[in-house]
Amino acid sequence: MKSIDSYKTYSKGYDVRLIIYYIALVLIGWITIYSTCYVPDGTNAIFDFSRPYGKQLIWIGTSILLCIAILLIDKNIIQHYAYHFYLFCLVLMILVLFIGTEISGAKAWIKIGEFSIQPVEFMKVATALTLAKFFNEGKTAVEKRYGWLISTAFILIPIVLVMLQHDAGSALVFFSFILLFYREGLSGELLLLALIAAFLSVFTLKFNETYAIAVLTIVFIVVLLKDRTVKKKMQRDIIIYVISVLFVFSVNMIYENAFEAHQKERIASIMGKTSDPKGADFNLNQSKIAIGSGGFFGKGYLKGTQTKLKFVPEQSTDFIFCAIGEEWGFMGTLVVFALFLSLIIRILRLSENQRVPFVRYYGYGIAGIIIMHFFINIGMTIGLLPIIGIPLPFLSYGGSSLWAFTTMLFIFIRLNDN
Repeated sequence: MKSIDSYKTYSKGYDVRLIIYYIALVLIGWITIYSTCYVPDGTNAIFDFSRPYGKQLIWIGTSILLCIAILLIDKNIIQHYAYHFYLFCLVLMILVLFIGTEISGAKAWIKIGEFSIQPVEFMKVATALTLAKFFNEGKTAVEKRYGWLISTAFILIPIVLVMLQHDAGSALVFFSFILLFYREGLSGELLLLALIAAFLSVFTLKFNETYAIAVLTIVFIVVLLKDRTVKKKMQRDIIIYVISVLFVFSVNMIYENAFEAHQKERIASIMGKTSDPKGADFNLNQSKIAIGSGGFFGKGYLKGTQTKLKFVPEQSTDFIFCAIGEEWGFMGTLVVFALFLSLIIRILRLSENQRVPFVRYYGYGIAGIIIMHFFINIGMTIGLLPIIGIPLPFLSYGGSSLWAFTTMLFIFIRLNDN
């Protein structure tokens, strides 16, 4: 297996397209943050660092320095210290549980003066690097036998810590590594089981355990009749059926204990089990109104009424897509979609063309993270998913998010430099 050491350490062969996509998304994010904070007939100085758009300029400026530092670093260092970075982020995650600051119901930030750092954002980068290094290492037959269990543990540890911080949205993101697992040989049957588990969870929450088990039983009888001539298949079917029934009974227990009250209200609203236009449904309704009111070409920059009148919640962070939809309309959202799609496809294409396995593993890892963030954020703003509070990569206001995604992308750009 070729090592990353076998390629020259420094070069100017950085992928220009990825850098252009990054710059475009960050600029769109900043002008949108400025718009959400804009006060007609008020003081809107660009360099007012007391306001979100001014603070974001600081984060953008420091991110540029971060980009330069990453592009100048020896790529061997990135791979060598992957496990160290993972352990360092784990320490920060544990530290949050003791000295963290609670914001919006989640105790996930470490406050430093005027700014707050969210360690879980960097934990995502660290996990992608760690999995890449783990998959890249040569293993004995015994080690390979337990490879999937060990790699799964790398993901489950931060998930547990994030759930203890009451941040279910960030916990979900770690499941994005299934894309890397599938690319590297995870059985398609296991992926199918994961999709079935997701369906059973939604079905059980939407209706109840009785209906879910009834559907399972009907499917089980049909499959059992099909496999009745093969004893091993029948035994497998029975085991899957029993596990599925136990899983169904665990769904509500997990729902009641793993989610906060406001999260359960939002999930119930999405499922159509409750309706509270002035309470739990208010944020989602305002979000859909803002996006829908933009029409095809939008109301125009700085002319969004829903955002200007502060009807849309968290409009510079989790709901920044609403401001884009209202002011730039369908065409503006199409541009954002195109940029993200181009970014993701480019990462995957470069990953597939890699001669260095470590880079391919890492590329698929970060592609999964970006995809998960994008679809969860957009899904919750248009009512397809519960509102769980997760930033839109490169666009949402926040230093931790921008630094983490900048680090994530530019490490790939540096590693991809062959």
